[in-house]
Amino acid sequence: PKVKVVPLDELFSTSDFVSVNCPLNDETRHSIGAREIRMMKPTSFLINTARGAIINESELIQCMKEKVIAGAGLDTQEVEPPHPESDFWKLENVFLTPHIGWRRLETRQRLVDMTADNIESYIAGRIQNLVN
Repeated sequence: PKVKVVPLDELFSTSDFVSVNCPLNDETRHSIGAREIRMMKPTSFLINTARGAIINESELIQCMKEKVIAGAGLDTQEVEPPHPESDFWKLENVFLTPHIGWRRLETRQRLVDMTADNIESYIAGRIQNLVN
């Protein structure tokens, strides 16, 4: 399938899975809330492996209670771990993981290998993985 860039509203309304993978900054803080979640299909899933504060958690919790979407997978939350009384623990359609995906040896080795490749390429005059 071809990849195309679409406006965020279209992305939310047409995707089966929305995976959040962006940095947390003033522009992204709480940038996903009830408005965006309510655009999503009732069969879709929201996945956050970036930073917890990108999603407005109180609005997500309300949407999940209303079963607006099928589920949410959160590898990161605004407060880690969530408070013991948090509704996140009570929701069957919310899946929490302890933000440890990066801790596996294979993941860290891949990061070291990529860093070494980037340095070698730069020294050789071949810039790769450039982000503007």
